[in-house]
Amino acid sequence: MARALLEMRDIVKSYQVGDEEQIILDHIDFTVDENQFVSVLGPSGSGKSTLMNIIGCLDMATGGEYCLAGQLIEDMDQTELARIRNKEIGFVFQSFQLLNRLSVLENVELPLIYAHTPTHERRQKALEIIDRVGLSHRIDYFPNQLSGGQQQRVAIARAVITQPSILLADEPTGALDQATGRAVLDLFKELHREGRTIIMITHDASIASAAQRIVKLLDGRLYEGEAANA
Repeated sequence: MARALLEMRDIVKSYQVGDEEQIILDHIDFTVDENQFVSVLGPSGSGKSTLMNIIGCLDMATGGEYCLAGQLIEDMDQTELARIRNKEIGFVFQSFQLLNRLSVLENVELPLIYAHTPTHERRQKALEIIDRVGLSHRIDYFPNQLSGGQQQRVAIARAVITQPSILLADEPTGALDQATGRAVLDLFKELHREGRTIIMITHDASIASAAQRIVKLLDGRLYEGEAANA
């Protein structure tokens, strides 16, 4: 039986704008089991970025309960949240967010540096995951020497090097051409087949269809969509 890895219950996110309360997320219930590949599909302004930030422990909900890998997020201080972000969540962004002054190898090693992993161990792990994404011949290159697709593969390698519980991808193909985007989605599918849990945020239904399960976010409310490629 699959174990729930992420559980959100009655999540609300609101802001006070003058005399009015602006509700961004409206009493959301959301559960993701281990080894699921889930797309959160919604248009601009639907609350996707806010939901992603709460899932990624970059922001806190106004109300409700969020449990990640058996840990209640609301009870954590900033140090504990930083540990959760480093250990439990691997982030992949539309804009890659690689450090231009660092090589491919150094960018991929970075999370293990923050985790105080010994030099030899982190170097070995980085070389293995770079080979896994097909970029062993580019380890000494810098981001500005790589194509968009190669940069995203480096970002994915960096995201998974800590063996996080969840790979959280925000519009991961948004800056890529169609063919390169498909290749990145194929890599996500491979990672999912290997047992990784993936949550992908997107506005594009064709991208969302790469996932095993689709949920739709509209005006701050979450709706279960039809499963794709189950």
